[in-house]
Amino acid sequence: MKPNKSFHKTTEQDSHYSNLENMPVADILKNINKEDNSVPKAIEKALPQIESLVIKIVEKIKNGGRLFYIGAGTSGRLGVLDASECPPTFGVSPNLVIGIIAGGDKALKHAVENAEDSTNTGWEDLMAHNITSKDMVVGIAASGTTPYVFSALKKCNESQITTASITCNKNSPISRISKYPIEVIVGPEFITGSSRMKAGTAQKLVLNMLTTTSMIQLGYIKDNKMVNMMLSNEKLKNRGVKMLQEQLNISQQEAISLLETHKNVNKAIQTYYERSKNQTH
Repeated sequence: MKPNKSFHKTTEQDSHYSNLENMPVADILKNINKEDNSVPKAIEKALPQIESLVIKIVEKIKNGGRLFYIGAGTSGRLGVLDASECPPTFGVSPNLVIGIIAGGDKALKHAVENAEDSTNTGWEDLMAHNITSKDMVVGIAASGTTPYVFSALKKCNESQITTASITCNKNSPISRISKYPIEVIVGPEFITGSSRMKAGTAQKLVLNMLTTTSMIQLGYIKDNKMVNMMLSNEKLKNRGVKMLQEQLNISQQEAISLLETHKNVNKAIQTYYERSKNQTH
């Protein structure tokens, strides 16, 4: 199956708003906000699809697999962003959730000509990470037709690697070849075809759901706290101290001492409980 160039894309339909250059600032903001408010409702319709994918991601990671995001342009940048935020938030290895963008790191800041049109480099970029059937690959493409993503998912299917996708058009080619497709139909953009807007917002929210829910299920969150976060600045260290004080009912100084020793809130909590248990025997 090849991406169909005549595929009808609601993301490319004309905006509901005209003569934007003559619209007062207050009206521009009001109308952008009005359109943005439709995104969560569109995601709500896709919750069963998102749930199925989360369950599979958790299964894959529990069995030693990794989660890959692959995309081009805005979609690729959002995937890299979500992947890069997992280590500091959940304390996981940077090799557990991996974001790949067409054109490489340069494309994070600058458009790379024809990068999204390649039908070979998506698979090559995945192979550079020694991808196996243990892993999960999520293709991100607002249009649902991006050749870089489509061809990479197609090769994954041929190699028995589980595929998923996040798109914003109904029954797109990428959705049709994905084992776990997520379709968030947000409709025309405020600026015609500018999928960095509603489509990008939808993708970001879905990515938040995928990793956050998966990491909760995998035990990286305790109660509602980021007990495995990287303590990379004073704000996070202070947050860690407060967590320990509340969880263990100890003084600030004792919490600081525990955190300085173990460098991790969860490890500090476990050690404290083990020490207390041993002292009672």
